[in-house]
Amino acid sequence: MSIKVFLADDQQLVRAGFRMVLDAQADMTVVGEAADGLAAVEALRGVAADVVVMDVRMPRLDGIEATRRICQAGDRPRVLMLTTFDLDEYAFAALRAGASGFLLKDVPPEELLFGIRAVHCGDAIVAPSTTRRLIDRFAPMLPGDDEPLAGLRGLTGREREVLTLIARGLSNTEIAARLFVSEATVKTHVGRILAKLGLRDRVQAVILAYETGLVRAGRPAC
Repeated sequence: MSIKVFLADDQQLVRAGFRMVLDAQADMTVVGEAADGLAAVEALRGVAADVVVMDVRMPRLDGIEATRRICQAGDRPRVLMLTTFDLDEYAFAALRAGASGFLLKDVPPEELLFGIRAVHCGDAIVAPSTTRRLIDRFAPMLPGDDEPLAGLRGLTGREREVLTLIARGLSNTEIAARLFVSEATVKTHVGRILAKLGLRDRVQAVILAYETGLVRAGRPAC
């Protein structure tokens, strides 16, 4: 089944380059384009897309607000955000808005293709270590919470433990080794955590772990 991709970028040349790469793939089809965030949001009301490749900086409505509106509208499409600089503050805001990950705008074609396929499958394309660096930089700017763990009350003790390790940047394999359980068990815990907290992927789980105070920026891993 072909992955339906929508392109949102204010540079026509960039969109044309992406379209050429994507249309050359047997499993991808570009179903639409927009030159700004507002046009993307409006177009996606009538276009069935699986993944939106979204630029951050665009006229009328930037990629962050466009991502927020798209993600609030439903479970699909998923958004893959493009940024100009690594650790760009816009990338963090985009993840909080609901994006499933971000890539640098000048990534090689194979990385863009991998990112689209990963996001389409429900994974997050942001590596845990990169996510952690983002949060370590911006978590001090987040507002405090008088009851930091209130949002995690539905989790069991083991699920909180797994969430903490996810936020520390550990992979499923590493978590399994740390907790002396199978990787399949870890995957089950991760799935339950996402379901209970209403999260789309591991990236949002990491952000929530920091926002609720379960994990603090700069605190060494246990």
